[in-house]
Amino acid sequence: MSQSKKIAKVDNLCVACGTCIKDCPFNAIEIIHGRKAKIDLEKCVGCGKCSKICPASVIEIVTREVHDEN
Repeated sequence: MSQSKKIAKVDNLCVACGTCIKDCPFNAIEIIHGRKAKIDLEKCVGCGKCSKICPASVIEIVTREVHDEN
């Protein structure tokens, strides 16, 4: 069985400023190799705080299909 889940998605134009990390209440974002923010899909709940605060406007909230393993 599958269901949908909202998550944040970071565009390749991310400038790795770190603003989103400071604002994420779930610690779901990290900067990889000083180049781009990466979203931890297990922690992200799709609240949208990161997309609202991103100064480069490169984070969006999308819907992703999640499959139950039961």
